[in-house]
Parts: sequence; C-alpha cells; structure tokens
Amino acid sequence: MAKDPRLLEPAPDWTPEERPTLPGSPAAIAHPTHRRILYFVIGLFVAICGSLSNGFITANLPLIQGEYSLTPSQAAWIPAAYVMANISSNLILFKARQQYGLRLFSEIGLVLFIAVLILHIFVHTFEMALFVRIVSGLVAAPLSSLGMYYIMQAFKRANFGRGIYLALGFQQLGIPLAWIISPAIVDVNDWAVLYTFELGLALCCLAMVVSLKLPRSLRIEVFEKQDFFTFALLAPGFAFICIVLTQGPILWWFEAKWLAYILIAGFSLIVIGLTYEHFRVNPLIMTRWLGASSTLRFIIGALAIRFLMSEQSYAAVNFLKAMGMGPDQFVSLYIVIFLGIVSGTIFSAMTFAKERIIWHLIGAEILILIACALDYHLTSDVRPANFYTSQFLVGFASGMFIGPLLLTGIINALQKGPSHMVTFVVLFSATQSFGGLIGSSFFSTYQQVRTQYHRVEIISDLPQTDPLVAQRLATYQQSSSKYTLDPALQQNQAVRNLNQVVTREAQVQAYNDVIALNGVFAVLLLIWGALNITRSKYLLRKQQLSANTS
Repeated sequence: MAKDPRLLEPAPDWTPEERPTLPGSPAAIAHPTHRRILYFVIGLFVAICGSLSNGFITANLPLIQGEYSLTPSQAAWIPAAYVMANISSNLILFKARQQYGLRLFSEIGLVLFIAVLILHIFVHTFEMALFVRIVSGLVAAPLSSLGMYYIMQAFKRANFGRGIYLALGFQQLGIPLAWIISPAIVDVNDWAVLYTFELGLALCCLAMVVSLKLPRSLRIEVFEKQDFFTFALLAPGFAFICIVLTQGPILWWFEAKWLAYILIAGFSLIVIGLTYEHFRVNPLIMTRWLGASSTLRFIIGALAIRFLMSEQSYAAVNFLKAMGMGPDQFVSLYIVIFLGIVSGTIFSAMTFAKERIIWHLIGAEILILIACALDYHLTSDVRPANFYTSQFLVGFASGMFIGPLLLTGIINALQKGPSHMVTFVVLFSATQSFGGLIGSSFFSTYQQVRTQYHRVEIISDLPQTDPLVAQRLATYQQSSSKYTLDPALQQNQAVRNLNQVVTREAQVQAYNDVIALNGVFAVLLLIWGALNITRSKYLLRKQQLSANTS
C-alpha cells in the first residue's frame, strides 16, 4: 500500500496563498516590483540559454561535420546525443527536484557543464563533442524548469498561467537566436570561439541563479531503489528509439540491419520498464493513467502538433540549403521566425483563460495550415524572403501552442493527484522530443523517395533528341570549353550539368510534396480537434441535463 512521503525539513510558516502547489516547486512569495523584474530577466535569460546550446549545434552542424571530418551518419550523432540525454534527464528531474530541490540540481548540472566545456576547449575531438552534448542535454532539462519558475515568480499566483505561457514560449527562442548570432561568432578556423561563448552563457546562468535564489520549497523523500531500475530500463530504451529515428533516413531504413536490432531492443526495454512500473506500489510512471482515453488524446494531439511544427525546421530550411543558401542568408529569415515566436507567446499570455486553452491549440493548427498553403508551389528561384510570411505564422503558432498544451496536461495530471506529475513531465518531454524527431525523420524519408520519383519522371521526359534538350546541352558544352578542349570531356561535363539541374528540380517538386502532405496532416488534425471539442461539449451538456432532471 502506498504511503505518504516523509518531509525532509520543517515547512516554513507559509500563508495558504504562498504555499507551493507541489513539493519541489518554489513558494509563491509576494515580491516587491524591482525583485519581480529581476526574477523575470533572469528567468528569460535562463530559459533561452537552456535551448541555445542545442540551437548552436542545429545551426552549425554542416560546419561541425567538416571541422571533425565526419560522415553525415557520424554528424547526426551529435544532436541525437543531446535529445537522448534530455529525455533521460526528465525521467529523474521531477523527483530530484522534490527531494533535493531544483536549485541544487541545476547548480550542480551547470558546474558540471562548465567543467566539460572548459575541457572541450582544450580537447577538441569528436568524442569530446558528443560528451559535451550529452551533458548539455542533461543540464537543459533543469534549466528549462528553472527558467519557468523564475519567470513565474514575476507574477502573482492568479497569473501563474501567463507566466507558464511566457516561459515555455521563450524557451523556443534558442534555436532561431542561434541561427541569428552564429555567423557572427563562428570562425571555421577557431572553433574555440563558439565553445567559449557557450561557456560564458553557462557562467552567466550560474552567477544569476546563485545571486538571486528561488524561494524555498517543500522537500520530501520520494526516491526509491526501484526508480533507478526503471530509469536503467527506460533511458536506454528512449535513447535507442532516438538513434533509429536520426540514423534511419541517412543510412536508409532497410540497408542498415543493426537499426532493426536497436529498434527491437528499444521497444523491448520500454515495454519491460512500463510493465515493471505497472505492478509497483509507488510507481514512477502511472501506466494506468497512460491508458486513459483523455491521456491518449493528449499524447496524440501533442505528438501531432510537434510533428506539424517540424515542417519549419525541415522543409523550409532544408529546401533553402538545397538551393545553395548558406548560414549568412538565413539570418533575416530567423529574425522573422524569432519575432513570430515572441508575438505568439505574448499573444497567448495576454489572452490567457482556461476556457480559451483549446482555442489556442486550434488556432495554431489553422496558422500551420495557412503557412503550408503559402509555401506550396515552390520553385528553384525561391529565396528566404519568400518564406517570411509563412514562417512568421509558423513561429507565431509555435509560441502560441506550447503553453496551452502544457497547461492542459498539468490540469489533467493534478486532477488525478500530485503523484501523476512525474508521469506527465516525462510524457510531455517525450511527445515534444519524439514528435520533432519523428517529423524530421518522416519528412526526410518522404522527400528522398519523392525526389527519386520526380527525377525519373523528369529524365523520362527529356530525350536528348529533343531540340530544347540538345540546345541546353550545347550551351553547357560551350561553357565547359573554357576549361578543356577535349570534346568528349566537354560532352560529359554538359550531361553532368544537366543532371544537376534535373536533381535540383526534382528536389523542388519533392519539397512541394512534403509541404502538401503536411497540409493534409494539418487538416486531419484540425478535423480531429473539432470532433473532440464537439464531443466534449455534447457530454458536458448531457451531464447538465441529467443533473437538472435528477
């Protein structure tokens, strides 16, 4: 039989308004205005820094691949290491926060991250880069929570929902900000500049959280030995799934047999871990709640929305890369995305109300659908400026949906009791991480398949006997005469140039297919959401009628 957890220290004499909502969360103290401003500034800085480290890798991965002389498969391990560690960290974060305090957990993580970064400045190898990303992923989880609680301290208890909206929205600014500032700080001849900058951010975070600490919280004894056994099962299980999703589109799903074994091992570990939890007295993961219809709807909705959002990071950016765009040319686009996320976050916070949560989610889906319609009919002449409107809308949707999504899950979890919060934290982290990975993996696979299809289709329509094709080959042959006088080499170069054009146009059509498919998914999700709203209202009205008649 489950027992109540033991308090590790006497609780301060809080008023009912000041008492923390949950053990591990800071008390809601009425701070003076200047202290609220400081809490907000520190929370904003910490929240952005929590995702900025991963943003630097996302923005500079092709350059890092060249720096370490890596294959595409090896390079993919670097961002995958971050995601694997981040999901694993969330498995133990909530209980660690309740037993040891979020502040201590975060400060130890930051000190470890600083030490590893200092080491990486001197030990510049691929293995060390992977280790840095693992530690960065472990630290990012407590930093995200830390940033959220600092921002919430800037608001009165009645407005904590607005604070959550702002904190979660601003956490998404790390990736666009990394794209904006990377060209100014990345020097391919001196990578220590990037790592030194990252080190400086970590030192600033540590100085801020030490100089202005969060209010105290209730600390309770919650860890059990069985928790670590669950962690030993689920953490590698989640990691194996991440490996498959990142390596599958690169090595190709049916070519690398070891991916199948990794996938089997990952699912097996997760199933064993959840089965073990199912029969525990004080489980870390509430498996029975996971099977509830409301939870399943949340999982599907959270995964689907993050899946749709991956169109921004995959289709728009990779299309422009395929058209020859470099990091410098992405700065203006990511400024627009940055402004979109900020606008969406502020909009959702200003219009916050519990009854509007579902409408924020529906609104985000509509904006994604509009963005897909704007991005469709791409051509090889499209440049970053052509994406400003659509990507601003996707950024706005991204800032608008994340807060309502989290608050919906928190409300559902708290209705079941505080013991369900660990399950929700893991569930929310997993849906967002895996939703993004599944989206990128799926769209990458689909784009490659469609590129080959369109390439064959274009080539079949281009017989060399066609006058226009012959004219184009003659033009290419004439251009290559500047470099060689051999007619055979000139002809080969002309055919090679034509093939490059064919491949480019096939890629353009394939990215159009990706955007169209994402639009179809957005329509399906919108219909599913509308049906759920209708169903909920029908059941509520039915309950009210039965209550009135009785």
